Amino acid sequence: MELLKNLNSLGIVSVKNVYHNLSVSELVEHALNNNEGELSDTGALSVKTGVYTGRSPEDRFIVDTEDVHDLIDWGKVNKPISEDVFEKVYGRLIAYLENKDLYVFDGYAGADDKYSLKVRFINEIATQNLFVHQLFIRKETRDFEPDFTVIAAPNFKAVKEIDGTNSEAFILVNFKKKIIIIGGTMYCGEIKKSVFSVMNFLLPQKNVLPMHCSANVSKDGDVALFFGLSGTGKTTLSADGNRFLIGDDEHGWAKDVGFNFEGGCYAKCIGLSKEKEPQIYNAIRFGTVLENVVLDKSKHPNYEDGSLTENTRAGYPIEYIDNVVLEGKAGHPKTIIFLTADAFGVLPPISKLTKKQAMYHFMSGYTSKLAGTERGIKEPKATFSACFGEPFMPLSPTVYAKMLGEKIDEFNANVYLINTGWHRGPYGVGSRINLKYTRRMVEAAINGELEKVDYILHPIFNLNIPINIDGVPTEILNPINTWENKEEYIKYANELAARFIENFKRFEGVDEEVILSGPRVEE
Repeated sequence: MELLKNLNSLGIVSVKNVYHNLSVSELVEHALNNNEGELSDTGALSVKTGVYTGRSPEDRFIVDTEDVHDLIDWGKVNKPISEDVFEKVYGRLIAYLENKDLYVFDGYAGADDKYSLKVRFINEIATQNLFVHQLFIRKETRDFEPDFTVIAAPNFKAVKEIDGTNSEAFILVNFKKKIIIIGGTMYCGEIKKSVFSVMNFLLPQKNVLPMHCSANVSKDGDVALFFGLSGTGKTTLSADGNRFLIGDDEHGWAKDVGFNFEGGCYAKCIGLSKEKEPQIYNAIRFGTVLENVVLDKSKHPNYEDGSLTENTRAGYPIEYIDNVVLEGKAGHPKTIIFLTADAFGVLPPISKLTKKQAMYHFMSGYTSKLAGTERGIKEPKATFSACFGEPFMPLSPTVYAKMLGEKIDEFNANVYLINTGWHRGPYGVGSRINLKYTRRMVEAAINGELEKVDYILHPIFNLNIPINIDGVPTEILNPINTWENKEEYIKYANELAARFIENFKRFEGVDEEVILSGPRVEE
C-alpha cells in the first residue's frame, strides 16, 4: 500500500503490474521471458545496449533551481536545464509508463548508515532492475521512505524539438524534487553514475569527501586508496591477494570512517582473462549482468571481441569477489595513490607528493589517450579530468581538493603519484613500465618503505623521486636516465609541463602555493 501511495505521488497511477524487490532468480526469469537478453554458459545474463554502449555526457543535465543555482559548477560538464523542460519530459515519461509492468528496487548508496542515501529505483525493464539490485546496497527495507527516486525507461525516447533535450537520450537530475529520470539509453552505467553524482553533491555538505577511487585494506587495518582514470591500472593494482577489497569505484571519507558507496562492482571486461584477473573472471556467473560482451556459439563470453564496444562491462555484487570487506567500511586511509598512464614517457614511475602537490594533481587528474584509441588521435593526447572523475562532480573541483588537503593534514596520509605508462621514450618508441616493478612500488608506498628513503627533485615536474627502491632497477626511477636522447626527453617533458600549466588556468580562487607546487617549463 505504501509503495502504491508513493508511486501515485510521483504521478504513476495506472500500471499493469508492480514487481517490488524481486529476487535475483525472479529478475533473471523476467528478463529472459521479456527477451531482454540470454544466459551465457557461466549463467550470467548477457544483454546488448544498442546505440548507447557507454555514458552520454552531452545528454546529462541538472535542473537549475534556486536552491542549487549558486552551488553547482555550471559549464560543459554540469549543464543546466529549466524546471519547465524537466516537467515537460517528466510528464511525457509518466504518460508513457501507464499500463506497463514496472520493476521497483529499494536500495542504499553508502555503506555507513550515518551517510547513506535511500534510493528507490523504478525500472521499465527487468535487466536494469537486476543491475541496481546487484550494484547498490541491500538492507532491511521495511517502512522504506526514499531520499531520492530514479526512474529509468530506456525504451522511452525524448523528442528534442518537443522536449528541449539534446537528443533522444536524457539523464535529468532534479535536486529540488529529489528525482532522476533517465530515458533513451539501455546502458546501466548511467543509473550508477547518476546516483554517484547525487552523493558527490550531498556529502560535502556533511563534511564527507566523496571520491572516485578503489580502496583496499590490510589485515592490520591500513587503508589504501587508488585514484585513476580508465587504463591507468586502478582495478589491477587495488586487487591484491594480501589485502581486502573495500570497493572498486566510489567511496566516502568522513571524520570517523571510510566507506564504499556501493554493494557491487561494474568491471570492464575487454581482454579479461582468468590468468590476469581471476577474481573478476570468476565473478561472472548467475546474477551478473554482462553488457555488450559477444557470446560464441556455445554461449561462452568472448572477452577479446570488442566489435560491439571496447567498453564491455560486468555488473555483480561485491560478495562474488574473494577477499572483500562485506560491510563496506574501514578506517582512514594511510596511503593515497594517484595513477596516471603517461604515454609521453616523461613522468617518474613514482613520486612522493606534498599536501599542496596532492591538491594540484588531484585537481589536474592527468592521464593520456593513445594513438588509435579514438578516431583522429595520431599521437598521445594529454587528458585532464578534475578529481579523477570530473563528469560526476557537481561542485567546483576546488571544493573537493580543499577537503582532500584537510583530510591529508588531519590524518597524516602519505600521497604518491605513480606512472603506469611509458619510459625509455614516448608511446611507439619506448615501452610500458613493467607491471612487476609497479606492483613493487605500490607495495613500498603502502608498507611505509618510502618514508625512509632519500629523494631528488625533478626540475621540470617539481616532483620528489625516490633514489632507491628494493626490487626496482634504480635507473628507471628518474625517467631521463632511460632515454638515449636527453634533449628529446627535456623537450617532451616541457611540452607536458606546459599542458599541465595551461589546464590549471581554468581553476579560479586556488591557493598560490598549490599553483606553484605544479610543473614548470624549463628554459
